[in-house]
Amino acid sequence: MAHSSMAASTAGASPRRPLAGAGTSRWGEKVIKTFLALCAAFSILVTTGIVISLVVPTVNFFGQIPLVEFLTGTTWAPAFANPSFGVLPIVVGTLIVVVTALAVAIPVGLASAIYLSEYASSRVRKVVKPALEVLEGIPTVAIGLFAFFFMRPLAERYLPFLPWDTPFSIGIAGVAVGLLIVPLVASVSEDAMRSVPAGLREGAYALGASKMRVSMRVIFPAAISGIIAAVVLGTSRAIGETMVVLIAAGAGNPNLTFNWFGSAQTMTAYIGGTATGDISQGTVVYDTIFAVGALLFTMTLTMNIIATRLVRRFREVYE
Repeated sequence: MAHSSMAASTAGASPRRPLAGAGTSRWGEKVIKTFLALCAAFSILVTTGIVISLVVPTVNFFGQIPLVEFLTGTTWAPAFANPSFGVLPIVVGTLIVVVTALAVAIPVGLASAIYLSEYASSRVRKVVKPALEVLEGIPTVAIGLFAFFFMRPLAERYLPFLPWDTPFSIGIAGVAVGLLIVPLVASVSEDAMRSVPAGLREGAYALGASKMRVSMRVIFPAAISGIIAAVVLGTSRAIGETMVVLIAAGAGNPNLTFNWFGSAQTMTAYIGGTATGDISQGTVVYDTIFAVGALLFTMTLTMNIIATRLVRRFREVYE
């Protein structure tokens, strides 16, 4: 009897209809997926084109100049009457700028991020955070002029006992680049710290920890992957900076030097100062632009690979 009533009710029930649009294709999603795939393919094509444009002239360059001479030479004077193609002077100049910039940007940027994340009120954060993001867009030419006309004379006036040999200074250029990337390091680090779950803070405060101890012992380690990413972005910006070092550091010394107070040249400054259209294509001097660019590309790629592995190693996943 029960089986018959159940069969009757099942037979009398209308079949369940599929949800609207479940069996039909969603053209909007297909268009979005296609657009995103095209963007990804376009980025790959652009990167491939950059690599090819660097490789071909670089191969021509090393067909005339030995690789060992290029990497170990201590004089960089490709356009002189007696040319020399040792890239070490401009590599060292680039590293001086990067190390100086990070020495300025990391402590200032991380301190700003900790303040905005843990100490600042919501009203202060709403004012300071957009101001930092606006500072990221300051033209680098303006920063270079500020370094040359203000920072360099100011340093010579208040530190006259230091050996200021020329109106240019690779160290001042590094400090200016550091000020340039402070907003980037601070903004990305603050976002990483703010994304740490509130439960970690509350648990630490419940154990009686002070705000500084919570910031340094709980929040900072939990956000370390994002902080590393911020430092990597700042380093990439410092390596690729051109106008600041071109204006503030000069290019008068072709020899290898570690003088923080004198003139020196960086890899990007050489590319920016040489690739002006005055050099004939197919010459060795013309190919040096691409050889230096290929070396800079290799250095940046290696740094990004190492940073990616560090981020994956220290990444914290929260549910």
